[in-house]
Amino acid sequence: MLLAIEQGNTNTLFAIHDGTDWIAQWRVATESTRTADEYAAWLYQLMQMQGLDFKSIDDCIISSVVPQSLFNLRKLAHRYFNRHPYVIGENTHLGIGIRIDKPREAGADRLVNAVGGHIAYEGALIIIDSGTATTFDVVAADGGYEGGAIAPGINLSLQALHQAAAKLPRIAIEKPAKRIGKDTVSAMQSGIFWGYIGLIEYMIASITAEYGQKMTVIATGGVASLFEGATDSIDHFDHDLTLRGLLEIYKRTLARAAS
Repeated sequence: MLLAIEQGNTNTLFAIHDGTDWIAQWRVATESTRTADEYAAWLYQLMQMQGLDFKSIDDCIISSVVPQSLFNLRKLAHRYFNRHPYVIGENTHLGIGIRIDKPREAGADRLVNAVGGHIAYEGALIIIDSGTATTFDVVAADGGYEGGAIAPGINLSLQALHQAAAKLPRIAIEKPAKRIGKDTVSAMQSGIFWGYIGLIEYMIASITAEYGQKMTVIATGGVASLFEGATDSIDHFDHDLTLRGLLEIYKRTLARAAS
């Protein structure tokens, strides 16, 4: 039983793999001050509902983009599962080249996605991860991570718009039927939603032109499903991309240790 923890800036995903399938997944809001004991109390109840307990866990792998939370996630693994966790960027073997000027700056989530994408799709890839930030990552045909671009996420843009403009309300993200809004809410929805479609389509086209070869485009992340059916520029919506990458990195790390 493998416990995989994927921590983003907004949510943290806990998932359990039994050697064949992912048998359980739970999300909790990311809070950098959440203690190992708080994680354990929350996770214990959810695992009990699935007929699992802490003794079921044989290993743990962690991907986090929130450095101040890593201490408590490590403590969770040590104290409650009696395991020394594998941490992306520290004691794991990715098995891919990192072809950027400062490899240490590559986000754990982006590298995990690169691995998850490469083992599932052929050729060069553009991976779009829509979360707190919207990232566009280029993966070479041999799996190497080539770099990419980072833009504010759609929810972050909505929040900034509401906070910075006194008369603009907080709204939910929806796909508006028309581009021309007839009131404040519909105008905001149009600008945010179709503006992001424009961002996505332009970035895909310009990255592909700069890279100079055909690329497969995969979208993943918490809000990626919003864009399904709204653009033909995305080839695949893959909500299991990050977990697939974590599992593959775990396997590669064990294989290297055994060799």
